[in-house]
Amino acid sequence: MKVKRKIIEIDEELCDGCGNCVPSCAEGAIQIINGKAKVVKDQFCDGLGACIGECPQGALHIVERVTDEFDEKAVEKYLKELEKQKKDRAPEPLACGCPSTELKTFAVDAASCESANIPAELSGAKSNLGHWPVQIRLIPPHAPFLKNADLLVAADCVPVAYPAFHSDFLKGKTVMIGCPKFDDIDDYVERFTQIFKTADIKSLTALIMEVPCCSGLPGMLKKAMEQAGVDIPMKKIVISSKGDIL
Repeated sequence: MKVKRKIIEIDEELCDGCGNCVPSCAEGAIQIINGKAKVVKDQFCDGLGACIGECPQGALHIVERVTDEFDEKAVEKYLKELEKQKKDRAPEPLACGCPSTELKTFAVDAASCESANIPAELSGAKSNLGHWPVQIRLIPPHAPFLKNADLLVAADCVPVAYPAFHSDFLKGKTVMIGCPKFDDIDDYVERFTQIFKTADIKSLTALIMEVPCCSGLPGMLKKAMEQAGVDIPMKKIVISSKGDIL
């Protein structure tokens, strides 16, 4: 049935596809499609505008127009389908146990002051990685290396762009890397919510690239903190495509 009501309208010229609006829509009405935020179906949007404040570009507005009625039952069915799709996409654990998912903690050598001042290309750089795995999707909230950690959440392009990633950012931190453009945003929020509820994270560093698709990562972490009911000190660092700190 068509009615005149309030609904979200997205200006595609302003939208940069950051994805901040996606986790703020409890009905799942907004998804990133071809690099832009879009309302999947008008009947899924309740028009309340919870997503508006999450948009850094001001691309979302409430308008009043004739469209489909908001359908709560259709939303419930749609959310169940989304949840099923997530489970279907999740990799099945191998019977023998996949080495990439085995939780490991490493001993990291403490470098002396003298050796720390020698350029990495001359001294032979050592890894500051203290655990495995590192991909966000592979780390469970109960992983022992998350407990009381100084957590570094990095976009997975950063270690390629920034040559001193290990010495400048990774040392003394637990790292989780991923891509906010290609990975599941809702899964990120849910995963970090559980981590923040259980792991007593001491500090949080969001390390992202300057590209628009990376800008949603700090917002996802803030959303997870809100849902977990915690306030963790968070620093955001942006790296240029040429490998400079902006």
